[in-house]
Amino acid sequence: MAARNKARKRAFQILFEADQRGVSVQEVLADWIRHARSDDRQPPVNEYTMELVEGYAEYARRIDELIATYAVGWTLDRMPVVDRNILRLGAYELVWVDATPDAVVIDEAVQLAKEFSTDESPSFVNGLLARFKDLKPGLRRD
Repeated sequence: MAARNKARKRAFQILFEADQRGVSVQEVLADWIRHARSDDRQPPVNEYTMELVEGYAEYARRIDELIATYAVGWTLDRMPVVDRNILRLGAYELVWVDATPDAVVIDEAVQLAKEFSTDESPSFVNGLLARFKDLKPGLRRD
């Protein structure tokens, strides 16, 4: 599972970079792949990272709509950039990737929040993703 953990972390970093730069996640993913091919010091972008980033990109509008709807008291713009992108990644994997157990998705997102965000972020991420888990059957529309 360490490979999946690394893949999620890289996918989060790609989403975060795209958000910071104001460009598409596909553009940043292409940059990362190009750099990995041309620089031996850069590890390759693995298949699961690509799957997560491309999956998020496919449902980005719906995912942002869900986060904005259920993050009570927080707009996407007001939310910390790190939290917003952890939630985007977690929401995609939780709602649209059936192969990964829900508990694993939530735990991995909480771990990313612990590593990269504020002390309050893990509980915020956990609470919102747990809500998505409970509502999952009705959230999948495009």
